Amino acid sequence: MHTCILSVLVFFCLGIWGCGPEESASPGLSESMNPSSDLSDSRDQIPVETSLSGPLVRKNKTLPKIVAFGDSLTAGLGVSSEESYPAQLEKHLQERGFHYEVVNAGVSGDTSAGGLRRVEWILKNQPTVVILELGVNDGLRGLPLEQTYANLRSIIDRFKNAGVMVILAGMRIPPNYGEAYTGEFFDMYKRLAKELSLPLIPFLLEGVAAQPGLNQADGVHPTAEGYTIVAQNVFQTLEPLLTNGTGHPAME
Repeated sequence: MHTCILSVLVFFCLGIWGCGPEESASPGLSESMNPSSDLSDSRDQIPVETSLSGPLVRKNKTLPKIVAFGDSLTAGLGVSSEESYPAQLEKHLQERGFHYEVVNAGVSGDTSAGGLRRVEWILKNQPTVVILELGVNDGLRGLPLEQTYANLRSIIDRFKNAGVMVILAGMRIPPNYGEAYTGEFFDMYKRLAKELSLPLIPFLLEGVAAQPGLNQADGVHPTAEGYTIVAQNVFQTLEPLLTNGTGHPAME
């Protein structure tokens, strides 16, 4: 089973797809990498070390807040906090005259169900924009797509009803889950974006997935250099929304 789990982990980089969804109990991380091994036993549990009661850690309370809301790809598993994509995105924004704080609300191993339970906690921190990156751990467990879709839609609806702009990050899963499932999984993000009139990052890991030099040894999580590209992917979608098409910072 350990070998099978690892085969899922390297799908982006090495192309080893030896186990199907019914065999994978992992949310996309091996127990040795996952700071909360409880995730191997629960399909939608939030890691126990994550506190949902206190406020998000902020460096500057005067700036409008962009919250990066997701799983280990947002949290930056395997790199320093300064090398995660949210931290690099904030630096990218500031260098271009956009005065926002980007807060990392990524939880390693999180699913769409776990994210749904965190929405009210995020809203207490009054974000202006939320970058939503969730669902891939659902897919790696072979969960029903209608369940993931419903959870993501509920997350989006709650944010939008609170006046928060949501940017949706598209994701992919490996082809060993079947052509129909993997295709519908990828299309799910486009469907959500169209139905709910959301800006969409077509594929968060564009230019990074399947590039050995840009991924860590697990083949899933980017290196610091890989996260630089991820931050650029996010910025390409985010920038027009912050400038209102003028080329100059707005929404501040």
